[in-house]
Amino acid sequence: RVQKGFGKFDATAAQNLMCRPVAMDSNLHNVLFVPEDGVFYVANADHKNPAADRPYAKLDLNELIETKNRSSARSTSISSTPISIGARYHARDTLSPPRETNSDAVACLNGLCWEPASFDVWLDGVDDKHGDLLVRFPSAVPSGQATNDVVAMEWYQARDKEKRPVVAPAAVIVHESGSGMTVGRLIANGLRQKGIHTFMIQLPHYGKRKGPDVSRSGDQLMLAMKQGIADVRRAKDAVAMIPLVDPERISLQGTSLGGFVTATTAGLDPAYHRVFILLAGGDLHGVMMQGKKDAAKMRQAFQQGGMTENELKQLLDTVEPLRLAHRLVPEKTWIFSGKYDDVVPLENCNRLAKAASLDEDHHITMLADHYSGVIYLPTIIQQIHDHMIEAPSRKN
Repeated sequence: RVQKGFGKFDATAAQNLMCRPVAMDSNLHNVLFVPEDGVFYVANADHKNPAADRPYAKLDLNELIETKNRSSARSTSISSTPISIGARYHARDTLSPPRETNSDAVACLNGLCWEPASFDVWLDGVDDKHGDLLVRFPSAVPSGQATNDVVAMEWYQARDKEKRPVVAPAAVIVHESGSGMTVGRLIANGLRQKGIHTFMIQLPHYGKRKGPDVSRSGDQLMLAMKQGIADVRRAKDAVAMIPLVDPERISLQGTSLGGFVTATTAGLDPAYHRVFILLAGGDLHGVMMQGKKDAAKMRQAFQQGGMTENELKQLLDTVEPLRLAHRLVPEKTWIFSGKYDDVVPLENCNRLAKAASLDEDHHITMLADHYSGVIYLPTIIQQIHDHMIEAPSRKN
């Protein structure tokens, strides 16, 4: 084929040189460079087709280099505003839910939203080596417990080669249900190493917010979920006030429990630049009643509190992601699911993806369960990073 087409090849014809039978089922990645034009074409395999059977994306190398240079130039700038312990910044809630005609969604929003207000954000020190500084601000929906009502976010600062903090995009990270918040911290650290300021928010009754007498009744758990959703949304406005953060590129990522919180938070309004939901989906009641391991532990806690299944469903509906999923912006939302997940079954992730009108490029299914998916974290972190640094779309 090469000899026959010699002197006649254009980009399309050259791409065809990499098609079947040259490409096998294991064909993951094809790249065609056109040096004279300064462009290249990339095709990546998906979960069903090899790269040769997938469409090619055209990329302008010169434009990418120029964008990288502009980004690097921004990254070297250092803010004159203090970023030391004790520094304080003034913020205000920008919560602004778009108009809604669905009566069920309106009822859900009414139960989750609060009256926007001004609030202070301040920096504190860390005493457990997690992050560089703690970012504190008052909860948007206080519980009445003083320790719990001051939100704590672990700030993992993006730095240059000389280890100096730099101007960069940012992300709020919402951790899983484990008290160690291990996965949340792994993701925060991984993204920080790729040049993203990350702020791992501690959900109500976790970390610095954990008080001596925390009730575990069903009602209290749901109040904590509602408070967490409000705090995660307010976190965007808190982060926007912090020096070195690019306020137009603040994204949101959550895992497992944090993924459910993320999904519902993103349904309030399209405030976040990009949204990433890992190992979470829709139909909280279904997950609670059918899921194993972590879901089963949560179900047992509700049952021990004397709650009936019907009461549990009514309670979970107050924070159900599916009620607001149609409000997610498909172009800037991604779900990462586990094909063999028995804690949050794939069916539940599919329901959320369908309700949010996500296409297959925005719903990635990993060959993993709820726990083995950790082996994909390096790849997931890279994908998340690549979307987080994208320029903001004015239409969103």
